[in-house]
Amino acid sequence: MTAVPASPDEPAETPPLVPLTVPRDGVPDVVVDERVLLRCAEAVANGSGPVAIDAERASGYRYGQRAYLVQLRRKGAGTWLIDPVAVPDLSPVGEAIGDAEWILHAATQDLVCLAEVGLRPRALFDTELGGRLAGLPRVGLGAMVEHYLGLQLAKEHSAVDWSARPLPEPWLLYAALDVEVLGDLRDAVAADLARQGKSAWAEEEFASLLEFSGPEPRVDPWRRTSGIHKIRTRRGVAVVRELWQLRDRIARQRDTSPGRVLPDAAIAEIALAHQRSESIPRTLSSPDPRLARSIRRNQEALREALADALALPEDELPPLTLPPTGPPPPKAWADRDPVAAARLTRARELLGAVSEELAVPVENLLTPDLLRRFLWEGPAAPTTDEIAEALIGMGARRWQTTVAAPLIAVACSEHPRS
Repeated sequence: MTAVPASPDEPAETPPLVPLTVPRDGVPDVVVDERVLLRCAEAVANGSGPVAIDAERASGYRYGQRAYLVQLRRKGAGTWLIDPVAVPDLSPVGEAIGDAEWILHAATQDLVCLAEVGLRPRALFDTELGGRLAGLPRVGLGAMVEHYLGLQLAKEHSAVDWSARPLPEPWLLYAALDVEVLGDLRDAVAADLARQGKSAWAEEEFASLLEFSGPEPRVDPWRRTSGIHKIRTRRGVAVVRELWQLRDRIARQRDTSPGRVLPDAAIAEIALAHQRSESIPRTLSSPDPRLARSIRRNQEALREALADALALPEDELPPLTLPPTGPPPPKAWADRDPVAAARLTRARELLGAVSEELAVPVENLLTPDLLRRFLWEGPAAPTTDEIAEALIGMGARRWQTTVAAPLIAVACSEHPRS
């Protein structure tokens, strides 16, 4: 089916938003024992239709991304709030859901932590991703609920410490309301996608999410430390590595966010000050009071890690940067491969125009990394089918290749290789 763009028309007057403050069934008690969990599973099994699911984590407070509250709602079963710390195995609920569709918002944020407690979908609908395909300029849950349902969700508890116990009543109310609206939102998004001829696109995207198991592990994750770009010596980079790894061990042991143990700025500051040092100072400190407090709390461990970095032989120091594993930055293409640069520029132009026409973000039409990987030193005269199969081999969905492959073929034909 040929997709049509989202309608830009808006009603002359938008009716006032209705604040959503109380769940229709009230705020349920939190499930904290296995007997009640089995009652939850039974209720879910006897319900009908898709199951709205959400999870709350303690990002910025705890180590890792585990779930500290799981919310479910299904027609005929009501809303359930489950404490996965008290009952860490939710597989009975997963079995009760069976083949029923999950409704999530921004599924990749929750799928991993839900799998850790025994919940894995067999079918799903991601309202956030559906909103992107439908052409919405804002796809946060609150914005989409306002757009489609005319309701206003309070979001003041979205970044609280969900590992706190007991959980305050206002937080539980917020959590219950998040799944309260997902069913109606799913239906509204699905109707919009059908109107635009994008239902099949969404189905492909949602099916691909069933295999999602988290982002690929990074090589040398410590290289993402903010401020590392200021370090100019391999010795300084070694200091960053030792301090980052120390911080990670401490954070894991304390079950706290690494940034609460030692901010990135403190790591970078110490490394910058000692990237050419041969001796260890008696004390480490910082002119920034906040950083100084973090350093003082971990003084001895930091000095030991610094000593380890300064004692490393030259041949054991890490490189300043890792060798590239993919295409170079696009700004370097013109000098290194003018044909590839011209193809990339033209393909971006064509994809950008179609993105506007279909009201789909260009990164959803085709991941920019896939476009660069294909075009860098690409075939001399690839056909549309060859491009499509190559992109699928790199992870693109077939609907994406239907849109993007003909445009890439045009870019390649307009800038042939000799």
